[in-house]
This record gives sequence, structure tokens and C-alpha cells, in this order.
Amino acid sequence: MIKVLHLSDIHMGSGFAHGRINPETGLNTRLEDFVTTLRLCIDRAIKEPVDLVLFGGDAFPDATPPPYVQEAFASQFRRLVDAQIPTVLLVGNHDQHSQGQGGASLCIYRTLGVPGFVVGDRLTTHRLETRQGPVQVITLPWVTRSTLLTRPETEGMSLADVSQLLIDRLGVALEGEIRQLDPAVPTVLLAHLMTDTARFGAERFLAVGKGFTIPLALLTRPCFDYVALGHVHRHQVLCESPPVVYPGSLERVDFSEEDEEKGYVLVNLARGETTMAFCPVPARPFRTLRVDVSTQDEPQEVLLKAIAKAPIAEAVIRLIYQVRSEQLDQIDNQVLHQALKAAHSYTIQPELISQLARPRLPELAAEASLDPLRALQTYLTSREDLQDIEADLLEAAQQLLEVTDEEDALTDEAIAPLAVRSDGNTQLRLL
Repeated sequence: MIKVLHLSDIHMGSGFAHGRINPETGLNTRLEDFVTTLRLCIDRAIKEPVDLVLFGGDAFPDATPPPYVQEAFASQFRRLVDAQIPTVLLVGNHDQHSQGQGGASLCIYRTLGVPGFVVGDRLTTHRLETRQGPVQVITLPWVTRSTLLTRPETEGMSLADVSQLLIDRLGVALEGEIRQLDPAVPTVLLAHLMTDTARFGAERFLAVGKGFTIPLALLTRPCFDYVALGHVHRHQVLCESPPVVYPGSLERVDFSEEDEEKGYVLVNLARGETTMAFCPVPARPFRTLRVDVSTQDEPQEVLLKAIAKAPIAEAVIRLIYQVRSEQLDQIDNQVLHQALKAAHSYTIQPELISQLARPRLPELAAEASLDPLRALQTYLTSREDLQDIEADLLEAAQQLLEVTDEEDALTDEAIAPLAVRSDGNTQLRLL
């Protein structure tokens, strides 16, 4: 068995908006979070020890990270060099400069000739020697349309035809690598891509227009003993035989990932009998507190109780509360700040509810067959803020009613300015 540690999507240098400056180090605390979880991952690789580390791409948010972020990343991976653990660094979409034109941030490791480090910036096969024997790793970095096709080739083609041509081209290129494999040696496909069966998160929108979705069937080949994927931040196993696995990211990038468990995968690689296990890491928790105080007499008290009940200590918190405009004076932001100070960081986002959503009018509830104009007038009478335009609204409603067939029953289109919701409440729609 060859022990492999599979991690991906570190995105070191992301999420600074959710952190603060550590006065002792001068660094953003979110950068320190990313370094901590990566350190735990490398600690496990050395302690096992594993025979091979596979990184599935997206080391940084972009191809030009600041030097201190590059140093933080390199200082951890340098430990693998010292432990003599071979490592493959795959290039992801965030690692590429200008969609692959102009190199990638990880290529410096190849240029420097870092011992035991392989940079996967092209589709090719690498044969690596480990403590437990040889392994074949096919690297498939993030692929864009421009990588496989030229503009003249796609002129006049539909989007569906272009996508199919891309998949066909990739299939042919991948088949060329497969035919050169040694069938007696364990094989891993290491790829940074979107599959058609994965559950996506924010990364789908981060890469929009820059790549394409690849069918899972293209990856589930019997020659592969393990398919190590990167790009999707949610850990998931797409296929059991062979194992096709996204380890997910090591840290949460934003609130879209607050419910996702973060970690890496340990793999026991062998020809035809690979096993794997997901290993979670204690990533910084993100929590959203949603509170509706629009119907409460004491909105401040309701907010404070909701905060007191939530596990906010050392978490990144987002407090979102729905409130009526006339209630804003009842809420003391300084008190909310004090209540949230145990959090690692927090944001407060009040949302004003629509003033059109009002409790059901008793006059309307009493008469099921109320004339539309009378219903509108009753509603407008209850709205002081609409007194100045009441006459204009009634005139517009009358004109709409007059253009309908007097012999037909009133239709929904005839009373478009007035909509009665399913809960019985009346809501005015202005055309």
C-alpha cells in the first residue's frame, strides 16, 4: 500500500475581510487561520508518514499573491521536502495568469528545482518513486476553451457543439496518456475541474466563463486506482470504483461554505484495492444569525436574546435582521457591538421589510365579494403615506376596469393594480 495525502483549494490569502490585524504578528488573522489548518495537514503527512502528497490546485486567490503570502505557503510545503515526501502541485484556475497565458504561481517550484516537487501545469504522466514503490500520476490542470480550441474552429458553432468538441478533444488527449501507462503500477489521475455530478458552491461562479464541465464518465476509467480532484470546495465522493474524490478546501472562504466540513483525504493506494478516509480540520466557524424583529414590540431585546443563544465565540458572525423603518430608533448599535465582541469578527446587516406587507384589513376580511374599486379605496384609506396619490390610483384602477368586457367576470388582469395574497393580506402593485 502507498499512503497518499490528498488536499486541495488552500486559497491562502483569501477572506481578509473576515479577519483583523494581529498586533503581535502584523498579519491578518484569517491568513493565520489558513496557515494553521495547512500546518495541521502537513503535520499529519509527516507523522504517518505518507509516501506521497497530492495537491489539487488553487494555492492562492490569484496568480500574483503578495510575497508574505507566498512565504507562508512555501514554509509549510518546505517541511515535506525536509521529510523527503514527494509532492505534486497541480495548477488550478486561480493559480493561472490570464486563463493560462503567462504561467502560473506554482511554476516557481519547478524553476527552483525544489527536490521531490512536481508541478502539474500540463496534461502529462509523471512516474514517481516512493518509499513503498512507484506510482503513476496523470496531471490535468484547469483547462479552458482556449487551451483546446482556436476561435476559427468554433466560428458558427452552437454552445452545445463547442462543449462537445471540447470534451472530445480532452478525451483523445487523456486516452493518449492512458495508453502509455504501466498496468502493473498504481495510477492516480490528479485533476482540477468541474464534473457534471458534483455539488457546487461559490467556486462555480468564481470560474464562470473560464472553463467547462467534464462528464464523470470521462474520469471513471478502470486504469485509475484513485481520481484526486480539486476545484470544488465541498468534500464529496463522486464514485466508489474507482474512488473519485473532492477533498474540499481546508478553510472557509465565505458564508456560502459555513455548513461545509473542511479537511483532507488520506488514501491507501493499491492496484485495484484503494481505500480512503476523510480527515476533518478545525476550520474557523462561520455562522449566520437571522432574526425577524419586524413584528416585535422590543426589537433590541429580541436581537440580544438571539445573540446570547448562539455560539459566537471566536466565530465569524453575520447578523441579519429584518426590521421596519419606524423600529430603527429602538435599536442601539453600540449595544449590539458589545454583545458580539466575543466573535472573531462580525457584520451587522439590517434589512428593511417592504412597507407594502401589512396585516390583513378587517374591512376586506368581512366581505368576500367586495367590489375591486371599493377594496382599493379601503386599502388606500388605511395608508397615510399614499394619501397624496390616492385619487390618481383610483382613477388608474377605474380605467383598467373599463377596458374589460362588462359581460365577463372580473379577471386577474383587470385588477392588476390590486393583488390579494394567499394569506389574505392585500398588497398594492404599482404598474
